[in-house]
Amino acid sequence: MQTAKTDSCVACHPPRTYDSNLGRTCHSGRREESAFGRALTGFTGFLIVLASTFVAASAPPAVSNADPHRFLDDIKALTTPAMEGRGNGSKGLTRARHLIEKRYKDLGLEPAGVNGSYLQPFTLITGAQLKGKNEFAVVTGGKKRELKAKQEFVPFSFSSSGSAQGAIVFAGYGATADEFQYDDYAGIDVKDKIVVVLRYEPPSFAVKEGNHGMTRHSQLVTKAINARNHGAKALVLVSGKLGEGEEDLLTRFGSVSGPEDIGIIFAQVKNDVAAEWLKAAGKSLAEMQKQIDESSKPASFEVGGSQSAAVTVSIKTTRATVDNVLAYLPGKSDEYVIIGAHYDHLGRGNFDSLAPSQIGQIHPGADDNGSGTAGVLELARIMAPLKGQLQRGILFESFAGEELGLLGSAAWVKDPTRPLDKAVAMLNMDMIGRIKNEKVYIGGIGTGSTLKTAVEQAAANSGFKIEYSPGGYSSSDHTSFVAKKIPVLFFFSGLHADYHKPSDTWDKIDPEPAARLLGVVASTAEQLADAPERPAFQVVAEDKPAGGSGSGGYGPYFGSIPDFGQVENGVKFSDVRPASPAAKAGLKAGDILVEFGGKPIKNLYDFTDALRRSKIGQVVEVKVLRDGQPVTASVKLEQRK
Repeated sequence: MQTAKTDSCVACHPPRTYDSNLGRTCHSGRREESAFGRALTGFTGFLIVLASTFVAASAPPAVSNADPHRFLDDIKALTTPAMEGRGNGSKGLTRARHLIEKRYKDLGLEPAGVNGSYLQPFTLITGAQLKGKNEFAVVTGGKKRELKAKQEFVPFSFSSSGSAQGAIVFAGYGATADEFQYDDYAGIDVKDKIVVVLRYEPPSFAVKEGNHGMTRHSQLVTKAINARNHGAKALVLVSGKLGEGEEDLLTRFGSVSGPEDIGIIFAQVKNDVAAEWLKAAGKSLAEMQKQIDESSKPASFEVGGSQSAAVTVSIKTTRATVDNVLAYLPGKSDEYVIIGAHYDHLGRGNFDSLAPSQIGQIHPGADDNGSGTAGVLELARIMAPLKGQLQRGILFESFAGEELGLLGSAAWVKDPTRPLDKAVAMLNMDMIGRIKNEKVYIGGIGTGSTLKTAVEQAAANSGFKIEYSPGGYSSSDHTSFVAKKIPVLFFFSGLHADYHKPSDTWDKIDPEPAARLLGVVASTAEQLADAPERPAFQVVAEDKPAGGSGSGGYGPYFGSIPDFGQVENGVKFSDVRPASPAAKAGLKAGDILVEFGGKPIKNLYDFTDALRRSKIGQVVEVKVLRDGQPVTASVKLEQRK
């Protein structure tokens, strides 16, 4: 399951490229979907049972029960050291793909990929590498000092590549915070200059926010966008005051998430390096920080004199070709039900890990999402004998690229290997292996006219306490389908302390209740596949959600759902929430936002920053590209509730 990094986390964890308006939050910014429904009981339940007797003659063929031992064995196989945590672009992911592909083939399921295969390849960005020239030099009084790469300075992985040379400006914390009447850039000209800023933010920000932790102004991406928007050529971060026992360490390259290119050269230097620059101007780095912290007022200045800096950064974006694995169980018609799960995970961690000290160790992902993957394989096994017996077919989909932004499911709905209009519903499983106290979460129940009835009948004798949610948007692959107006169901057993850590291991899986849940999924899928009528897609007018890229964890509400595929410039909307400010302004699915309030929008991080600098009730002029043509709209931002 994809981590939803939001601006409420620490400075090194900005938002991921999707809207966590759409899901549940934990430490990483994910939020559990709210329960808007509960299972029918008493007399209503009796009526459902009674009604089912009248359709018994048309009930779908029975299948064998899911086997908890086979289910657990598949999770073990998917989490061996050879699988390397199934990181995108790794050999381990390829081994997992082979396992899934072979299983589908052995079951006699038809290939449903491209060119008669079980595979649908697509390319994604896996990270970045320092390549070529990476240099930093400072000239003081005609004397040049070269900094040592990775020892005295290091670029951030989302820095622009290129060279910058100019005067040095100290800009405090690099914050422009209108809500706190504070601006480090007020009264100074940083255009085409090298700006030096401190880590974190003035302590007064947290106090004014009610001591709920640091604000968005502490985040590295926010600092970079702000410096870029003020015309700086490069931004240099220094740690500043260190905590007790803390070392002045450079950030490991690639350990901080961000866009592919933030639009400005961005690097970190050691405290003692920056202290020398300020000392030459008769200033002390430590004293300047103390002054800002105590006064809550900016103290920015140009270092001036004969001092200047020159920095060159060369970064190569790394890409990989990965595969969705697809198999088909034919029915009597060309319509079909999708059963899916993502099979990728975090590999050895990196910025997605919630155990930063253990980055580099294999993150096996037994529950996330070895459990969902094993669930799809087990359902394929028990449903394979139904070939040709159901009114509709079953398409089994195993996605790659989910942890990097739902990219596998986005790739499939963009270039579907079967007609998209024949898809009746999509059933997604993501983390189903650790059911506690018989509690199960099922989302998307309101996206199809018959979904809740089907699930309730399937779960009638399961023993589960089911918590329903009507909306179909959250932080897993079904979101890509609901954006295409396909009804969805999302099966989930809940978050736990091992989520996105090396400790998410197979021995913590509880296979028996998971197998019972697979029975619920199988029965639901059969009902949908054999029902006389397909469920009608329904738009769910969800509560204005808290949190999220593109619309913020606090502040004004916009209402767009970003497309999880990659666009070169701007933010593409996969959907717009009903009755939202964006919808009222006439914005539509497929629009690409390129300007917000006069500021260019190159990526979701720019959108997040621009929106959070806006106010509730403000009317913002936006520009989108619609079918390649510019369209402007006035959006009145609302309060989120």
